[in-house]
Amino acid sequence: MRKEFAKYSDGQLIDAIKAGDNSAFEWLVENYEHDIAKTVKGMIGNVPVADDVGQEVFIRFYHSVSKFRGDSSLKTYLTRIAINLSLNELKRRKAKRWLVFDNDHREIKSISDVHKQNDINEMVQLALSHLETKFRSVMVLRLMQGYSTKETSEILNLPQGTVLSRLARGQEKLRQIILNLEKTESYE
Repeated sequence: MRKEFAKYSDGQLIDAIKAGDNSAFEWLVENYEHDIAKTVKGMIGNVPVADDVGQEVFIRFYHSVSKFRGDSSLKTYLTRIAINLSLNELKRRKAKRWLVFDNDHREIKSISDVHKQNDINEMVQLALSHLETKFRSVMVLRLMQGYSTKETSEILNLPQGTVLSRLARGQEKLRQIILNLEKTESYE
């Protein structure tokens, strides 16, 4: 990583990118790609298209860097793009009635697979995939990404009270989904 850019403010980094400094953009990608990947995968799952959506975040940012006003932090701005592109992907999926497949594309993930693997993260991801997107986006940002209520409200362009309400309702809905999936599994 190019250490000199770590000392730059968001504004200075943006100015360097606008001036055509490709190494500044490369540093931005290297510095934020992990956070963006977590956001996208939290929203749409750990599916092959998640990598494409993550890359599209940086492509969109690069092409619209002149529109960045600095009203929010660079990380918040990139996360907002990631959420919007993830929501677009979820809409495309819903329209095409896609199924979420495992990494080998051979079998559909089920709750029993998750239990057998004893992987809590996959179980939560499976349950999140059943949650409405308006709740999922708040849950991913607040609980998985660790954004504050204020930052989440900025990213989603929602009042803080709405964020808190969706977080509480989302947690309850997620709990119900997990319970229902476990009940379904116990009858099979």
